[in-house]
Amino acid sequence: MKIYLDLVIFVNIFFDFLLLFGVKYLLKKRTKFIRLIMGSVIGGVSIFFLFIPLNTISLFLLKIIVSIVMVLVSFGERNFLKTYLYFYTLSIFLGGVMYFLNYTLSYKNEGLVFFSNGLSINFIVMFILSPILLYAYIKEKKEKNQNQSNYYLVDIYIQDKKYRLTGYLDTGNTLKDPYKKRPVIITNDKRFQPLIDQAILVPYETIGNKGIIKCIKPDKVVIENKEFSNCLIGKSNEKFRLEDSDCILPNKFKEELL
Repeated sequence: MKIYLDLVIFVNIFFDFLLLFGVKYLLKKRTKFIRLIMGSVIGGVSIFFLFIPLNTISLFLLKIIVSIVMVLVSFGERNFLKTYLYFYTLSIFLGGVMYFLNYTLSYKNEGLVFFSNGLSINFIVMFILSPILLYAYIKEKKEKNQNQSNYYLVDIYIQDKKYRLTGYLDTGNTLKDPYKKRPVIITNDKRFQPLIDQAILVPYETIGNKGIIKCIKPDKVVIENKEFSNCLIGKSNEKFRLEDSDCILPNKFKEELL
């Protein structure tokens, strides 16, 4: 099979551009399109290192230097370590995807089909599927990062007792008591059940449902070293679970926590 050097360089530039664009998308980097192309070209032409008689360590160090230059050219020095870490994480993922596709499609070299110019169908499939899978990975990781930032450790103090929960900041939780307009932390934790004998009744209304939720006044609530005293704890009888959260924090806390 013939190997076309210009095609190999183009493929390297293409995949390097995918990685750099993925970092830009994940970290919301403001950088010019031309800088991404310049970084991709630097990475693409590094293929010539393979034709230089270098030992394994020297080749590895050269690749590290090239990747550092790529990131600096594309995004500058600001938050370099974080940017570089994301770049390498995506590189490992994409490299694994390409290896898996190549191994799966040409297992034991069976069924390998070539066009007249030596370009295999397997290569074309990899060329199409890799960007799709990389996009799916980046999108999932970005959504997870955004969602994870809404989780907080919540310490609730009531009658000299401390209750530690994991809270999820839900912008849709605008529940307040009608008397003093205190925001309500909603939980179905059974530990609060014995404390609601002298509960504060707060009416609520959702889509297709309305009722009364029993609330108690905590001595204080501490979240991220920030103290909240003017709030209520509402004991819900409905089962809910937002992944690893034990309670739903009110939208009112958003300004102080974010």
